[in-house]
Amino acid sequence: MTTTSTERGTKWLMQAGLRPTRQRLALAELLVGDGQDRHVTAEMLFSSAKEKGHKVSLATVYNTLRAFCDVGLMQEVTVDGSKSYFDTNTHDHPHFFWEDDGKLTDAPSEELQIVGLPDAPNGMRIAKVDVVIRLRRE
Repeated sequence: MTTTSTERGTKWLMQAGLRPTRQRLALAELLVGDGQDRHVTAEMLFSSAKEKGHKVSLATVYNTLRAFCDVGLMQEVTVDGSKSYFDTNTHDHPHFFWEDDGKLTDAPSEELQIVGLPDAPNGMRIAKVDVVIRLRRE
């Protein structure tokens, strides 16, 4: 990794108050080191880390992604109720899920209109609306 990617990863962790441990920093560099947003599964990130020679376990990757979500660095997007993607873009926005490729990408927010949400049950409020638009080749 380059000095710039290390600096980006360190800054990203520090802005959330996370101590930049060796493993957190290695994963942060993979996630935000080039300044681009990412949609990754834990398995994808684990594979990338191994390819770069980082010594992390899959359990560590899962725990680190959860920690990143807990402090607001990432958001979890669940697809099919069992597969989670982790997104470095934490702003509210819709996603395309490409079923044939198993890939998650951002969808254009400006084209989405959500109207007529049901009222939340008594004592509850709507915290967030997740939109995943599934795509399949014809």
